[in-house]
Amino acid sequence: MQYRKDRKGNDISILGYGCMRFTQNMGNIDIKKAEKEVLAAIDRGVTYFDTAYVYPGSEDALGRILDKNGVRDKIRIATKLPHYLMKSREDAQKCFEEELRRLRTDYVDYYLMHMLTDIATWNRLVDLGIRDWIEEKLESGQIRQIGFSYHGNSDSFIELLNAYDWDFCQIQYNYLDETSQAGVAGLKAAADKGLPVIIMEPLRGGRLVDKLPSKAREMIDAHSSGRTPAEWAFRWLWDQPEVTCVLSGMNSLEMVEENTKTADESVVGCMTEEDKEFIAKVRDTINASVKVGCTGCRYCMPCPKSVDIPGVFAAYNRRFTDSYFSAFKDYIMCTALRKNSTAASNCVKCGKCETHCPQGINIRDELENAKRTFEGPIYKVSTFFMKRFMKY
Repeated sequence: MQYRKDRKGNDISILGYGCMRFTQNMGNIDIKKAEKEVLAAIDRGVTYFDTAYVYPGSEDALGRILDKNGVRDKIRIATKLPHYLMKSREDAQKCFEEELRRLRTDYVDYYLMHMLTDIATWNRLVDLGIRDWIEEKLESGQIRQIGFSYHGNSDSFIELLNAYDWDFCQIQYNYLDETSQAGVAGLKAAADKGLPVIIMEPLRGGRLVDKLPSKAREMIDAHSSGRTPAEWAFRWLWDQPEVTCVLSGMNSLEMVEENTKTADESVVGCMTEEDKEFIAKVRDTINASVKVGCTGCRYCMPCPKSVDIPGVFAAYNRRFTDSYFSAFKDYIMCTALRKNSTAASNCVKCGKCETHCPQGINIRDELENAKRTFEGPIYKVSTFFMKRFMKY
């Protein structure tokens, strides 16, 4: 296993265990199966285990496994505060205490504000007193390092980076998302501030493995290296020095074995120029069916009506390269899971964005297409209930 450093100089395994996808049987986690997989990962050098308050049964299952086998001190736990359920600082305290009980521990190594989406969301938490609450927990040692996980665009990500003295952050990043979400710009901005970056969705929810278009899969299968799709995706990430740890939702011993083997062999510089060119060709093949030629350059931003134009187009393009559900989920996250809407329907067709677009995209027309694709009755009902659920 290869290791990289956190902000305090501690080793973090470059492969992290994402505990959201423990195998379920009849709605409950298969604890015996999960135990075998977790212990196999620990034996192979994995030290970073990621869970969250809202992952059903995950914190409790991880806590039970660690406690039963006496291995809490061998690993580091990362879990998350569901701030979107919080109406007060007292709510945060109650939630945190419940997490400690579930995890059967008296401290959390890495604690994240779960799914921050923009600076307004963070400011809302500041108004609730979250800064003082965090400082108290850091001082007491109940939280060792503080960070946030993020879904959104690179501009908002960088604003959040500068809003607090974070110890680390977590972003969605893979070879399809190099210019969307926080993207490579966000990755490098975090690294420039000395922040370790934890990567989620390295395989795009399976899109880069078992859901590859047939032509892209044929290219990988025919490559002389014999690497699997997952190995290509992980190596592309670990080749970058700014990447600290890559999460994988491993739910089989075979996955643990393959991913830890790749992590044993992957260092900065493990991708040759020919390898990088090959992945670029695979990416182009996957993206051949995209509808909008948006590169995520963000010259169109800011929109006077706060439309997240690159975010909307990334979700819209995913509609044609992935499943509708995946694309709809992305659209919800980039437009609705924030204090102020950034949806395509905000567009008033002023045309300011089009004067700056180097790709010559008919942005107003494409935003209308995205609106028709996503903003039907289900979107409206979902956003209505989420706003109430998330206490905004």
